[in-house]
Amino acid sequence: MSEAIGPLPSVRRLTQRESLRDSVANALRAAVISGELKPGEVYSAPTLGARFGVSATPVREAMLDLVREGLVVSLRNKGFRVTEMSDDDLDDLAALRQLIEPPTVRDITPVIPAEDFPRLRALAEDIVVAAKAGNLIDYIEADRVFHVTLLAYSGNRRLVDVVSDLRSKTRLLGLSPLVESGRLVQSADEHHDLMDLIESRDAEGAEALMRHHIGHVRGLWSGPQ
Repeated sequence: MSEAIGPLPSVRRLTQRESLRDSVANALRAAVISGELKPGEVYSAPTLGARFGVSATPVREAMLDLVREGLVVSLRNKGFRVTEMSDDDLDDLAALRQLIEPPTVRDITPVIPAEDFPRLRALAEDIVVAAKAGNLIDYIEADRVFHVTLLAYSGNRRLVDVVSDLRSKTRLLGLSPLVESGRLVQSADEHHDLMDLIESRDAEGAEALMRHHIGHVRGLWSGPQ
């Protein structure tokens, strides 16, 4: 398929203070997951670099990270094609997340230090702010940071890496209609609901909400709307 890229209004231009490779990789990863970079389409590093206001080099390096994650495929002398995912693939990924994330949230709820609650609340609020602004790239990144930070309290680095990889492979297609309907904000608010349960040390409630949240994501966002 020929290269076709929209305006990507939510991809902000990067500053020199940031690590270009990491920042570009996170933004590209979020764009793929949200569907702003479309499955099956081919994108060149120079074109994407122009969107970020950087050279093609950090984009190409970042895209190689996404190749290793299975999000894109490198095409010699053409660029990168976004990997297409079937409904069965998405169901399998959601099933794996259900096996790992809800029980982990249950286990960490009693041990998260109370002094860390404000920081976690701020991360949850970042998700809501991005949802209200309709900024899909920031939404996906804020969501990733919140959940990875939360799961890190398990002390299991491999578990965090596995979940991060599973989340990266999940396509959240149809986010734009959810922004317009207001349902994306409702989903974002669930992160504050989760924090309410964590702060009250309701481990079983936190597990149940996390299980609902993953099912909610799979049912509403992934695949055709």
